[in-house]
Amino acid sequence: MSPADKVAAVLRVTDGAPPLTTGAPSALQRFAGSLRAGLREATDGLRPDARALLPGLVVGDTSRVPPDLDEAFRATDLTHLLAVSGSNLTIVLALLIGPSHLAVRAERRGLAPLLGLSLRGTALIGGVLALAFVVVCRPDPSVLRAAACGLITLLAIATGRRRSLLPALAAAVLLLVLYDPWLARSYGFLLSVLATGALLLLAPRWSAALQRRRVPPRLAEVIAASAAAQAVCAPVIAVLAARVGLVAVPCNLLAELAVAPATVLGFATLAAAPFALPVAQALAWCAGWPAEWIAGIARTGAALPGAEFGWPGGWAGGLLLAAATVVLVAVGRRALRRRWLGLLCALALILAIWRPAPLTRVLTGWPPPGWRAVVCDVGQGDGLVLAAGDGTALVVDTGPEPRAMDRCLTDLGIRRIPLLVLTHFHADHVDGLPGVLRGRSVGAIETTTLQDPSGQAEFVRRQAAAAQVPVIHAVPGERRHLGPLTWEVLWPPAPATPPLPTTPSAPIPPPHTAQAPAAPPDPTTQGSPADSFPSPFIRGPNDASVTLLVRTAGLTLALLGDLEPPSQQALLAAHPELGSVDILKVAHHGSAHQDPQLIHRLAPRLALISCGAGNPYGHPAPRTIAALRAQGAKVLRTDTDGSIALLGTPERLSATVRGSQDGGHRVRGHRTSGSRTRGAGIDGGRARARRAGLCRAGARRTGARRGPQRRQRTRRRPPAQGRIRCPAGSAGRIPNA
Repeated sequence: MSPADKVAAVLRVTDGAPPLTTGAPSALQRFAGSLRAGLREATDGLRPDARALLPGLVVGDTSRVPPDLDEAFRATDLTHLLAVSGSNLTIVLALLIGPSHLAVRAERRGLAPLLGLSLRGTALIGGVLALAFVVVCRPDPSVLRAAACGLITLLAIATGRRRSLLPALAAAVLLLVLYDPWLARSYGFLLSVLATGALLLLAPRWSAALQRRRVPPRLAEVIAASAAAQAVCAPVIAVLAARVGLVAVPCNLLAELAVAPATVLGFATLAAAPFALPVAQALAWCAGWPAEWIAGIARTGAALPGAEFGWPGGWAGGLLLAAATVVLVAVGRRALRRRWLGLLCALALILAIWRPAPLTRVLTGWPPPGWRAVVCDVGQGDGLVLAAGDGTALVVDTGPEPRAMDRCLTDLGIRRIPLLVLTHFHADHVDGLPGVLRGRSVGAIETTTLQDPSGQAEFVRRQAAAAQVPVIHAVPGERRHLGPLTWEVLWPPAPATPPLPTTPSAPIPPPHTAQAPAAPPDPTTQGSPADSFPSPFIRGPNDASVTLLVRTAGLTLALLGDLEPPSQQALLAAHPELGSVDILKVAHHGSAHQDPQLIHRLAPRLALISCGAGNPYGHPAPRTIAALRAQGAKVLRTDTDGSIALLGTPERLSATVRGSQDGGHRVRGHRTSGSRTRGAGIDGGRARARRAGLCRAGARRTGARRGPQRRQRTRRRPPAQGRIRCPAGSAGRIPNA
């Protein structure tokens, strides 16, 4: 055990009588439960985003929020709208007292002055609403935290003294920590306190400063509140997530337009559902429109190339960002005084968020001109892009997370994907599908015939149906071509009963055809999904991975998916003609389970491993890397090298690495060993090419010293974006790198 461990022991009850019910819920709790159930029932008929968001906006119920929408909210720092926090309660109290960040004069807004309520009466009614909020949303620590923040505002209204707000906040924090000491270790609690303090101390001053520059009062208040909360919370978010969001303030400003209508109508739906469900459904339909606006803002903001960027994690990174924030605030004050400086800062921010492809290519050198294929850095998963023309590509797998794959495709300028191949249905290969479909024309999705895991297979079919993209199945021996690409499906073998008859030479369907998705095998009538295969080697989803042999510009690539050793051996037996390849996408993220005969037969010049930094599976395995190097392969891996771009021809193969971006690292290159060649440097912050290790033994090395060949060492350098090349005339095996 260590102080960092959160779990000391796990106890399981394996025998004995079931637990006894010692008491029934109170009448108040049963009524609160009926309110929550009524809200869910009233929102059942809404469109997906509204159906998912509305319960979260009202009572913090996020059980319906899909992973891609949740990730979009995280990228745009809108998650506070989904959590039961001050924003939920603030909307309710705002009906009574007005905007909470104007605590001194809030009583002159809202319904309280219209009803003739005194300051103390307003505070009393607001307190009752806060307690009702706690009962309906359950007294979790986050709910109590929100109620405490609301009571601070009510206390300010009752006393009319803004100077008492900070001591009141401190008192509320102390009481909550005494009630639940574990809150002292809760980052959510810290963020809530910091945001509340920023609204009380910074927002009024910043709002006044904006109004002095002729910004309309309401707009100044909203901008100041969003900017103040973001300024104090961003360092803590950097500690946790090692990232900084650039679109948080504009997305919060745009979402703010719809938060109040959605929440108020949502609470009206909550109140009406137990008594008049049709009325509640009508109210929910009205609330669905602003809820969909919020979802659209989150998705659009998260899809921008510069929505966020990596930042050093941990407390050192948080302190660094806090110092940078102080500098930015000082620059912002000067920008408000000088219009030209303000416009320049705004233009720089827009370019940083929008990241136009031509400008990005000039500044970073990515993607390199003439790239043939790119292994995207998607974390612990697979995502590979094969160039098929201007803005067109064949994509193989989508990684575990939509944003990473979307960003990779955006950086490459891919707008059209005639065919997307999903090798199998494990989450680390298919969960990024929404990111590929977002804003792109996809002709068809080709999958393995083994519909396992069934939940992920259903996820793919659902996403494809929503985007009106047909789903087809890979057929062994199938050959296709697309621009400079040609490829053949080597594996898996045909099932006993093919779920979809396809023609191996059939053309790729055009985008958005009306072809119906195939019906998957019914596991309830066929036992295990793998039972539909005659091959004894298909024991699970990995063994049924779609395996491709791809040719482009004379280069040969073998893409093995996640094949396990039995299927690798069966692949060799089924294709005795299979010979050496230039590039191998190593199976199963470089795990220790590899067939040595397959590696020997393929004898790749370059082995690519897609895996996540610090993954808990030990990928890639040291013995796998050793086996590849023993066959003469140069090994590149996304966890240390980042995205990998392949260029050139068989005579002059090269690879440019972008640098791992996990943990907030900046774009950088790959460090290699071996002799360097002439002309390797490219100045100006662009890709700095370094050529080593891909050349066959006995080949001439450009720029190497004449005479007997020697193994030369290069001194260790900080990683920089680099290129590795082979000159013409390479032959034989590759020396170990």
